[in-house]
Amino acid sequence: MTLVKGRDIIVVGLQALDSEIGSNCINIAYEFAKHNRVLYVNYPLDRNTIKLDSKQPLIAKRINMIKNREDNLLTVNDNLWEFYPTCILESANWLPSTFLFRLINKINNNRLANEIKKAITKLNFKDYILFNDSDMFRSFHLPELLKPKLSVYYTRDNMMSVPYWYKHGHILEPELFAKSDIVTANSTYLADIAKKHNSNSFYVGQGCETEAFDLSKITTVPSDIENIKRPIIGYIGALYKLRLDLDLIEHIAKSKPEWNVVLIGPEDDAFKQSPLHKLSNVHFLGLKDSKELPSYLACFNVAINPQILNEVTIGNYPRKIDEYLAMGKPTIATETKAMSIFKDHTYLGKTKEDYIDLIEKALAENTEQKQQERISFARSHTWENSVAEIYKAMLSTNKL
Repeated sequence: MTLVKGRDIIVVGLQALDSEIGSNCINIAYEFAKHNRVLYVNYPLDRNTIKLDSKQPLIAKRINMIKNREDNLLTVNDNLWEFYPTCILESANWLPSTFLFRLINKINNNRLANEIKKAITKLNFKDYILFNDSDMFRSFHLPELLKPKLSVYYTRDNMMSVPYWYKHGHILEPELFAKSDIVTANSTYLADIAKKHNSNSFYVGQGCETEAFDLSKITTVPSDIENIKRPIIGYIGALYKLRLDLDLIEHIAKSKPEWNVVLIGPEDDAFKQSPLHKLSNVHFLGLKDSKELPSYLACFNVAINPQILNEVTIGNYPRKIDEYLAMGKPTIATETKAMSIFKDHTYLGKTKEDYIDLIEKALAENTEQKQQERISFARSHTWENSVAEIYKAMLSTNKL
């Protein structure tokens, strides 16, 4: 397995290490820290965030650090440090002109770079690698300002599908692709976008914590699914119209009343008001604690990911597919380029009719051998393997 060892790595990105939700960047940083020294830079506050979100616990924590000059460089383990920049950035995304945005953004980048320089001086970081997790604005100028030995841009979501990022990002992100030494992506779709601007762009796969999704460890059946008649066709995740095809789910339920469709996750207004709630074979079980999810998934006969195709979904790596497969579940998903890597272990459909046919096929031909093949495939998607691909991309530059 390819490794980069004994280096100093600065990680910047969109999510903080103390985030209440998971993040690829956090997993990657911990993996980096197994063999390298890592400085994880949490996002600095901007004026709008301080004004509007000051009562949120994580924001209040940062404000308190700034006011009371608390220690903002914290040791996480022997090789990993968490850094809270105390600079305050100007809120500039509202500016209609990208030219004006650039001017303010460069000021913000200088403020952040000066803070990071203080931390790397304390830690005596030398010849460091800069790893940027999709922070196309605050970290746009860091390759020039910090002068790393190697700059890596990591793209994991199609950010241009979100109006906030598209407004100035459709100009800045391609420039950042181009000036980074390498670009790494967790989906083939995003890697292909990056390659248009930087030939040194690499698909590096995705890690997943599949250990919890182990069918042999499931000992209980949740009471709210225990008495639902089989077969169960199930989905776990956010129930948002932006991501899921409501009509497709309704078609499955109406076409096959003998199947029970179980949906687990928080609903947006479109789902709450949908005709699905009137169907007797559709069961909304609500948001569950992440620790409970394997027990629910174990009850599914078939797992589905009925994505609606749009700019938000088409390029994203679907982590839930790894979770489904890790428990050996037959899985039907909407065909996308990002799903192509799963084609040998999932059933991929394009239409409502495809879903019906593929679910029937999955129910009919599910064997223990197929289950084991799915499990083995999912367990190969570890953070160790994904970071090994990042290391391979780093070493291909001959800069380390």
